[in-house]
Amino acid sequence: MAGSRDDRRVTPIATVGLALAVLAALAGLSAGLGYRFGWWPLGAGFGLLRYAAYGALAAMAVSVLGLVLARPGGERRGLYRALAGLVIGAVVFGVPWSYLRAAQAVPPIHDITTDTGNPPAFVAILPLRADAANPPEYGGEEVAAQQRAAYPAVQPLNMPLPPERSFEEALATAVDQGWEIAAAVPAEGRIEATDTTLWWGFKDDVVIRIVPENAGSRLDIRSKSRVGLGDVGTNAARIEAYLEKLEERISGASPS
Repeated sequence: MAGSRDDRRVTPIATVGLALAVLAALAGLSAGLGYRFGWWPLGAGFGLLRYAAYGALAAMAVSVLGLVLARPGGERRGLYRALAGLVIGAVVFGVPWSYLRAAQAVPPIHDITTDTGNPPAFVAILPLRADAANPPEYGGEEVAAQQRAAYPAVQPLNMPLPPERSFEEALATAVDQGWEIAAAVPAEGRIEATDTTLWWGFKDDVVIRIVPENAGSRLDIRSKSRVGLGDVGTNAARIEAYLEKLEERISGASPS
């Protein structure tokens, strides 16, 4: 009957499921932010993220029970609370699960470059990596072989512009990417920068080298994490995104 009041009580199971999901979400979010702001070490952050995933699974299980109890025509209300708990729990669990799947799909390396035989070297960045867990030196053929197998698209960029113009375009593209520029040395064709990830605040360092080649220029780039055995494909993705943006930028440019 229109306007009638629903006297059914809200099932506490739905409320508990939603509360667990929200707590798991807060724990998962704070796992990365706490490391970024120095509240706890990386291991503690990963541990908190793992427990957030477990909490999300529990929230999903409880919310499913809440859906059953609060189903249309049932004796209890709380359907939307149960749905919210299920959705939030799925998202919270899905984030670390997707990271795990990505990590399993790529080799455990964290130093990617377009020139594995002679990778661009860090210079200005070296003092910033003094306390980094990963040394600035390249890992050699063992790392190169894994990169070639996993990221065949990471290749040098040949540009139809003279080195001076190429340097300007490369630097502007790096700035557009939001990287913190540590050095820009036109005489050496070298650009160094740091990219900080949003959630965990991981700092990955980038060095770009531009040299004359034929009638234009060749650009090589290297991206290396300061911490972590693997990078879940982040460095390769960063390089590919940068080169794509740079190609778009110079597509309308002409040699001067």
